[in-house]
Order: sequence, then C-alpha cells, then structure tokens
Amino acid sequence: MGRGTAEALSAYRALLRATRKSFAGDTLMLNESALEVRKKFEENRNVTSEEEIKKLLADACEASDFISNMIVQAKLNSRGGFEVKPSKEHAGTTLEIPSEETLPRSV
Repeated sequence: MGRGTAEALSAYRALLRATRKSFAGDTLMLNESALEVRKKFEENRNVTSEEEIKKLLADACEASDFISNMIVQAKLNSRGGFEVKPSKEHAGTTLEIPSEETLPRSV
C-alpha cells in the first residue's frame, strides 16, 4: 500500500468516525452519510496527480473537522421545541430552537 493510499484510508476512516459521532442515534443520517463518504472516495479512486490527491485529502480533513465541530443533532423536547446539546467541541452550551409548530404564524 502506497503512502497516498494509506493517507486516503486514514482520511476515509476519520470522516466515518466524525459522522458516527455527530449523527449518533440517527440511523438514516448515519447510513446516508456513510454512503456519501464512500461515493466521494470511489469517484476519486483513480486520481493519480499528486497535487490533486493532496487537495482531495485536505478537503476530506476539512470535512471531518466541519462535521465534528459544526454539526449537532437537535432533539424534540417535551415543550415542542428542538433542543441542541453541543459537546465541548461546540462551546458546551445548550440551545433551544423552536419547532415549526411552536412558531407564531403570520396571516
């Protein structure tokens, strides 16, 4: 296995770990994100340009970071709103986002 292949495999695994963490408990998102990650890597399997490989690996690293630090799952709470409990990567605060049903409707 060449260096580029090892780096691609490492980036692939990092992306899957990020999606498993960010979408824990959401089977649909876990499955869909895993399929999308695999699709993107498969699309670029035959890239041989060192420069393009470096760019693709940097993009994968950026995507892992974004998924890990910028995406949180919201859960419906007993008050009818969506509650987000970010982890320490997300500043450790709790946000509540009103659901469509609880927002006032303008006529």
